Amino acid sequence: MNLRNVAIIAHVDHGKTTLVDQLLAQSGVFRANEATTERAMDSNDQERERGITILAKCTSVLWHGKAGETRINIIDTPGHADFGGEVERILGMVDGCVLLVDAEEGVMPQTKFVLTKALKMGLRPILCINKVDRAHADPDKVHNAAFDLFAAIGATDEQLDFPHIYASGRAGWATLDMNVPSDNLAPLFDMIVDHVPPPKVVENKDKPFQILNVLIESDPFLGRLLTGRIESGKAVPGMSIKALSRDGKTIEQGRITKVLAFRGLKRQPVDEAEAGDIVAIAGMSKATVADTLCALEVTEALPAQPIDPPTISMTVSVNDSPLAGREGDKVQSRVIRDRLLKEAEANVAIRVTETGGKDAFEVAGRGELQLGVLIENMRREGFELSISRPRVVYQTGENGERLEPIEDVVIDVDDEYTGVVIEKLSARKAELKDMGPSGAGKTRLTLKSPSRSLIGYQGEFLTDTRGSGVLNRVFSHYEPHKGAIEGRLKGVLVSNGDGETAAFALWNLEDRGVMFVGGGEKTYQGMIIGENARWDDLDVNPMKAKQLNNIRAAGKDEAVRLTPPRRPSLEQAIAYIEEDELVEVTPKSIRLRKAVLNPSFRKKRVREE
Repeated sequence: MNLRNVAIIAHVDHGKTTLVDQLLAQSGVFRANEATTERAMDSNDQERERGITILAKCTSVLWHGKAGETRINIIDTPGHADFGGEVERILGMVDGCVLLVDAEEGVMPQTKFVLTKALKMGLRPILCINKVDRAHADPDKVHNAAFDLFAAIGATDEQLDFPHIYASGRAGWATLDMNVPSDNLAPLFDMIVDHVPPPKVVENKDKPFQILNVLIESDPFLGRLLTGRIESGKAVPGMSIKALSRDGKTIEQGRITKVLAFRGLKRQPVDEAEAGDIVAIAGMSKATVADTLCALEVTEALPAQPIDPPTISMTVSVNDSPLAGREGDKVQSRVIRDRLLKEAEANVAIRVTETGGKDAFEVAGRGELQLGVLIENMRREGFELSISRPRVVYQTGENGERLEPIEDVVIDVDDEYTGVVIEKLSARKAELKDMGPSGAGKTRLTLKSPSRSLIGYQGEFLTDTRGSGVLNRVFSHYEPHKGAIEGRLKGVLVSNGDGETAAFALWNLEDRGVMFVGGGEKTYQGMIIGENARWDDLDVNPMKAKQLNNIRAAGKDEAVRLTPPRRPSLEQAIAYIEEDELVEVTPKSIRLRKAVLNPSFRKKRVREE
């Protein structure tokens, strides 16, 4: 049987997971009476809620086409730059890729990022122009822009000779010519079989067994599952193997307990898997991502792809607020430490280091979204944490100068809001590179911006553009430090005591600014309960109840009607806080607080600084 391994790569929201749904449906993976779920590959809760892919996942389909029966292993990848580590690792498992580009949005920053990685590894891409049935689609313009991008990145002549196909992933059809209608994805399947070469490693099937681990997950029954493409030999359950680290040191020896192959959405145990197939292997307890599993006689490890370094870090520490331990059951520093180290092991784009204080850990990743997803997962598992403001990870140049990460930013915004966006970003040390119409009354701005000036900007950007703007960003390179960038312009309202908030007190405080809490909620000294309308911080009493006496009855004055509070989500809270503030995260609440709760100590700190 023929075998093809292919990855589907694209910018966020260009339709990868929806296209994979249709590929699965049309290859007969689902039985006629089986209910098909939308976005079948987005299997965990957060992926479904946010509508994005976070983890790269593998599936496999059988296609009976012109070339006979072919097994196609398809890997669906995330489109957010924050989860770029997933894309970098899995490209080593495949021999070709389908690059999806939205026929209306065109080439975006993450398209460039994933394409650069694919071309570097020598993959031959297929360009799929998706969503051609949209109202403002312009497939020819997008095709030209994609060709320019290939040339700009430095594609070889062979890679520049890429085939292209037009598709509508949602409607489930693909065609080689826009004038020839189609009602299925057969042209795309046939193109994958024709254009993607069979795995070269198939000829190594008589050599000793070797596989490079690319993905790791834990199964409640089988233990640690390590996924990768078999580079040589055969995997058979019961076989003795060992794990080698990148530098060839033996980590452990063990036995394969199960070999699982991907068949549709399910993994099925197989009696034997040969070189070239993508499988998950159970039986090892210490081996992790980038390690090589191999037969006992093998001495050299397989080369692993280098992963781009993290650009943003935050401090995760034990929750030490007066309300600690009331809502979560995992509050000790060692439990937090074990969970973070487990995450760093499975996700190579995250780095965890212990800080001087034993109760705090430095967690570095690719962006606020990636760190936000990790914290949200921990919160759902019952953890209580304190989180600092994100900081960029600096590097030191050859001459000892400080270098900071720079990002490529592409913004699509209604014409009337371009002025305010350019003004705000210029004040944050961003440089405008290009500006032009993108159709339908919108303008596309291309900028280069320091990563730290984008921390906390997303919320302000959505307010400035009345929610209609779309901001895309991807790490580009390091440049010398750009100097100070001003932070939040408004101060906060801080509670001056412990207790429960009173509606009467909050009603009187509404003139001061916007509230983050409602009436009857627990509060403590040093907790941030709202945003001040002015630039300075203000200590206030949100617990002061209405004085009652024999003249003033309780219901005599006008009824207290509070404006609904502005409750920040986890990502908004992380982006909002300043250096001297923390976010307290528990399974039920997200609270903002000052790092130093006692107001007299806070003033003292300001004087000392």
